[in-house]
Amino acid sequence: MSQKKKVTIQEYIANKVKPVFDQLIARIVIEKPDDVYGWSINWLQNQKSGAQVQQLENHDLSEEEEEEEEVILELKQQQKQQTRAAVSAEVYGDYNKKEDFKPRFIQKSEGQIERIKKRILNSFMFQALDEKDLNIVLGAMDEKKFQVGDEVIKQGDDGNELYVIDEGRLECYKKFTGFEEEKLLKTYIPGESFGELALLYNAPRAATIKAIEEVTTFALDRETFNNIVKFSAIKKREQMEEILNKIDLLQSMDNYERVQLCDVLKEEKHHAGEAIINEGEIGDRIYLIIEGELEAYWKGQTEKVYDYKSGDYFGELALLKNTPRQATVIAKTDVVLLYCDFNSFKRLMGPLEEVLKRNTERYEKYLQQ
Repeated sequence: MSQKKKVTIQEYIANKVKPVFDQLIARIVIEKPDDVYGWSINWLQNQKSGAQVQQLENHDLSEEEEEEEEVILELKQQQKQQTRAAVSAEVYGDYNKKEDFKPRFIQKSEGQIERIKKRILNSFMFQALDEKDLNIVLGAMDEKKFQVGDEVIKQGDDGNELYVIDEGRLECYKKFTGFEEEKLLKTYIPGESFGELALLYNAPRAATIKAIEEVTTFALDRETFNNIVKFSAIKKREQMEEILNKIDLLQSMDNYERVQLCDVLKEEKHHAGEAIINEGEIGDRIYLIIEGELEAYWKGQTEKVYDYKSGDYFGELALLKNTPRQATVIAKTDVVLLYCDFNSFKRLMGPLEEVLKRNTERYEKYLQQ
């Protein structure tokens, strides 16, 4: 069976995204539609419909295509002369390079810096930053407060900042096509971040987020995000999603749920022989196994309960039964794990509890004892 070649973000953008955007931008410049969003959607749909027909035909460039080619060449020439990125160039990543970037700096107390650092290092987006880049982000963060009922971001608006929550709770609502009422998607709590999708993919806000308590956040501007965080965040997210795709338990999740789970998962490594959880202790984490093998033991490590491998999970019994750990789990080899605290798991992954309950049959004979 042939294996699909691994494509980097840069290769995918250069080979798949950029040609489409070049042609789209050229047609927008030529047509100058009032409703750019609506016109672009229709154009993309028409291009998709006509793609198969075009692939079957060999023909010279039409006058329309020649005009597009001329505009594309002109746009590329203008882009070379620009020192700052246009919105479309931002997608390609050819501009706003670090050497030309001057980050904003907002004076803060040592206490504020420590609070921000503690919060942002809980988010996967910032975990891959080196010390220099982390300090730039800390300097650019701006503390912002909101009152009950304030809309921090609104669906459909342009997004210029992402937010990390320090205090208070917010609710996320999304209006779906064909429905008048907004749907409550989730509640955000301290330590979580939101608003990054509009910055990552240069898209309008995907949802509305409202404060339901007095809220304190730390906001990061688009320019700092694009130059310091963006590509490491995309790479980290892709790596995390690739890992989650291997976990059988999570196969029923949609892309949005998988993105949310990425934000709360943390990684840890253990050497062979180390105990990850111990029988009788109070547990507050569920674990997903990325690499390695583990063994679960019952009754003071005298009787083996289960063998775990990459793609399995453990620790869910304490979550489901609200009891101390039922067994000791020991690393048989060196292992790489992802873990999520119970509160976050239940809040984000409620439907998966039924899957977990069904799968407790693997321990059934031990639970009956």
